[in-house]
Amino acid sequence: MTRQVVFIARDTCFSAQSVEKDRAIYQAVAQRLAQRGYEVTRITEDADAAALRQLGTPHDVLWLTMGRHRATLDYLRSQEQQGMRVVNSTQGVWLCQQRDRLEALMRRNGIPAPPLPGDDMPAEGVWVKRADSTSQGPDDVVFAANREQREQALNRFRQRGITQVVVGTHVRGDVVKFYGVQPGGFFRTFYPTDDGDTKYGDERRNGPAQHYAFDAQRLQTEAHRLSALTGVTVYGGDAIIRSDGSFCIIDFNDWPSFARCRDEAAEAIALSIEH
Repeated sequence: MTRQVVFIARDTCFSAQSVEKDRAIYQAVAQRLAQRGYEVTRITEDADAAALRQLGTPHDVLWLTMGRHRATLDYLRSQEQQGMRVVNSTQGVWLCQQRDRLEALMRRNGIPAPPLPGDDMPAEGVWVKRADSTSQGPDDVVFAANREQREQALNRFRQRGITQVVVGTHVRGDVVKFYGVQPGGFFRTFYPTDDGDTKYGDERRNGPAQHYAFDAQRLQTEAHRLSALTGVTVYGGDAIIRSDGSFCIIDFNDWPSFARCRDEAAEAIALSIEH
């Protein structure tokens, strides 16, 4: 197995309010890999992928990437085609940025997803989200309580040149954040309203967590299944637990910051690389 690792750090535009947290998980993983005898090189992602071009085309390298720019993914795709291992897979990272495709994949495979609103405006309201990229700011995920607010949100997206959006029904219940690493079975859940650590504060719309009883093993199974379907083996996401214990996954992302379980996750990531 190669002992050369190149880690691509995420461009700050994709680290909304999480720049230091994203840097910290890289450092924690790199430290553990170095302790295992790996030589780790760090590259900072940028829009024109200049750092990648300067690196050239190394051989026998394991790529770890938090990158999301198209140029980064195109470069790493070429590495995959040469037989290099890339974590997370470029196809999976790209899929996580295409919310419409990701939700369609979930529905085809029976993974619980938010209800589609249909033609009528649901009483619970809806979330309007950009579907051409992961969220880069609070304006990329917008709640609309009525038809007028929904149209206003859609117009604001269009004014920004964003034409790909998804609209999902708001789901009442406990917001639960989950984090996982495969292989190895690492999985942790947290209630963001318990510690108040939220990115945009959207979780507060559901109110303080009531800690409804639910089947945590089933949530883990569905999250790991989505991980396998997407090829995103280092992942995080959000789920809503309804009062009856049923749940749906409302978000799924490649390589989160793991801020609530950083040390455990870094160890799990390092171990997964040796599988």
